[in-house]
Amino acid sequence: MQNHMKVSFHNNHSFLQRVNNLPHGPGWSCRKVTVWGNLEDDDRVPLQENVELWSRDPVECVKELIGNPLFKADMAYSPARAYVDRAGQHRVIDKMWTADWWGETQKALPKGATMSAWPVYMSIGNIAKAKRCQASAQATIIIGYLPAGKLDCFTPNAHSLAGYRLFHHCMALLLHPLIAAGQDGAEMVCADSQIRCVHLILAAYVTDFPEQCLVSCCKKNCCPKCLVAGNERGDGLNSVMHDPELTKKILERCKNGQHPPEFEENGLRAVYKPFWADMPHCNIFLTFTPNILHQLHKGVFKDHLVKWYVNIVGEEEMDACFKAMPDYPGLCHFKKGILAVKQWMGSEHKEMQRVFIGLLTGAVPSRVLVVLRIHTMDTLEALQTALAVFHTNKDVLKELAIQEHFNIPKLHQLTHYVDSITLLGAADGFNTELPKRLHIDFTKNAYHASNKWDYKEQMALWLQQQEAVFLRGAYLHWESQQPLFAGGTEHHSFGPDSDSDSESEDTDSPITTLSSQFATAEGVVVTHILAKVPAHPHQMVAKIVTAHGAINFLTTLQTFLHKNHPHTTIVPSLHNHFDVYRQVVIIAPPDQRVSDVPKQWHIRATPEVVASGRKPSCPAWFDMAMISDRPRSSRLWTLDGVQVAQVCTIFSLPHQFGTYSRALTYIEWFTPFRPPDPSSQMRQVLCSTHQLRHNAAVIHVDEIMGQSVDVRLRSGNAYEAASDFYLNEFINGEMFGVSVISSLDTG
Repeated sequence: MQNHMKVSFHNNHSFLQRVNNLPHGPGWSCRKVTVWGNLEDDDRVPLQENVELWSRDPVECVKELIGNPLFKADMAYSPARAYVDRAGQHRVIDKMWTADWWGETQKALPKGATMSAWPVYMSIGNIAKAKRCQASAQATIIIGYLPAGKLDCFTPNAHSLAGYRLFHHCMALLLHPLIAAGQDGAEMVCADSQIRCVHLILAAYVTDFPEQCLVSCCKKNCCPKCLVAGNERGDGLNSVMHDPELTKKILERCKNGQHPPEFEENGLRAVYKPFWADMPHCNIFLTFTPNILHQLHKGVFKDHLVKWYVNIVGEEEMDACFKAMPDYPGLCHFKKGILAVKQWMGSEHKEMQRVFIGLLTGAVPSRVLVVLRIHTMDTLEALQTALAVFHTNKDVLKELAIQEHFNIPKLHQLTHYVDSITLLGAADGFNTELPKRLHIDFTKNAYHASNKWDYKEQMALWLQQQEAVFLRGAYLHWESQQPLFAGGTEHHSFGPDSDSDSESEDTDSPITTLSSQFATAEGVVVTHILAKVPAHPHQMVAKIVTAHGAINFLTTLQTFLHKNHPHTTIVPSLHNHFDVYRQVVIIAPPDQRVSDVPKQWHIRATPEVVASGRKPSCPAWFDMAMISDRPRSSRLWTLDGVQVAQVCTIFSLPHQFGTYSRALTYIEWFTPFRPPDPSSQMRQVLCSTHQLRHNAAVIHVDEIMGQSVDVRLRSGNAYEAASDFYLNEFINGEMFGVSVISSLDTG
């Protein structure tokens, strides 16, 4: 490699020396912290323990983030209010700068000031949540390693309190620079090359419930945000919030030897100097954000809801229902049920939630399904209403002897969700899944790179080297883009990973990819893409009829041609051959209620493949989809003017029918949506028939609205097993948006 590439280093040591000379982020420093215990040695001298606090200056870290030109397009410097409508009556709360906290706190700062920041994995609210939550973007960085001492110098009954005090002492040392920067501000060069006076305010603290109690100095059986009584946590009451000034006064009185009754009433721990005591403009009790991973996915859903409903329907029935779920693109199918799963992750919980209500519809009493809808609504008003409905109907679980009480801390935390989202922005911007992912990069990988002896110093150096390489690479990438920005136009392409829908198809073929685009009335573009080469070229009509179940193929195609291609004189017959495709890939612009990234669906129309030799058989996949009656003018994210159909065949017209570039599909209709079921709120559809035969049609592929859907069977494992279905509106965020949220908008 040295001979051919002519590198400037000759071994690993010289390479790392050059890496160390590259520009890097804020440097690391080590502070020794001495902890004096309540145990004594033989000479009656208190035992002590020395620990190390490795940290970086958080102000310098903010300068690094806010001045990074890679975040320029994702950066905001002032609060704003966003609305769905031009009249400004329907407000959107999404990113942090669209919520209330930023605007309210900005009023208390000098005119022209900018603010942001939160630790210990720290990022800034100026960066859009989509970019901030990308681990690879390094928009969230580590600012310190807190010591995890054994504290053997304390008696067992004093060990827990000593851990509280050590945490707050180290956090106070770590975040001390934020006090002056929050009060007076600090001038920083921002990503847009402007110099601003930035006030660093601790705004949001993203962590799990035990650490929330640790930070708020309260006991773990109390709420870290409010003063709800232990026996009232299941009542859905709006309790008085903790007051930071009052809390500091209570702790100060305890330090002076007094015994205020509020100390026990508020469930406090004797941490006399919390790290947040001197933080300007900081109400620590309001900084705790909704914890979707631990409170919803693992807490309320897995630990409670699933157990309740397993007790109602039985373990065998629940497992059988999960095994019987029809296939859906991108859906995890629990082929062995859920009881065989030993290690549960957040991803498994999310997959279960996508089918849970459809699975239980008809299997549990209607009042139980009303209770279950607690965590499905996505608007603030609907979330509050759903929570009230749950508390109104939750006693049915007591009547069924499923649950004795509802004094559950994680269930109580749901009462704070609306206020937290209104104050700080959408909950997905503060998920604890990101710190868990960063823990691998910043801690585990760093530790494994050390020699396991005096490892913290080596970890800090390794992280500095990794950061230097990342910054160098980011700079080179940015520099390479300059001519493009200066003299050209940047093009973004959103497409599937492959332009072929079959391994056997020729991806090197010069044939142009079949694709079509249409613009809705709102100007958004939806793209439908087929493979360059069809998976099944020159298929006879008889094969299409038998393999795809397209019984009325010829008659529906003739009707289509008469309406859309009247100049052709050829009548389709059994002797014609058609190119047949496995799937169509549909790429639609993002639904802003769900995500900021474009959405991609795969609509499959694949017949059964019989086992041959060592190659196993493959079942047929004929997906359901939304079909629009107004493909070029209808709204994209509503159920207005759409109907469910099963896509049986995707094909193109042969040349003898003349030039016709748009691809076609043979579909079988379902009936229009019935009103939502009163208990499950799921819409019911039936197979549309005429004289005991499916109502079928041939339509343009681009009339599919970019939404593959899941019509959920109540039993069985094939769509042919029943004629009565529920539309599963919880299969993904986009389907939830077009069904549930659209109903709220029109209700």
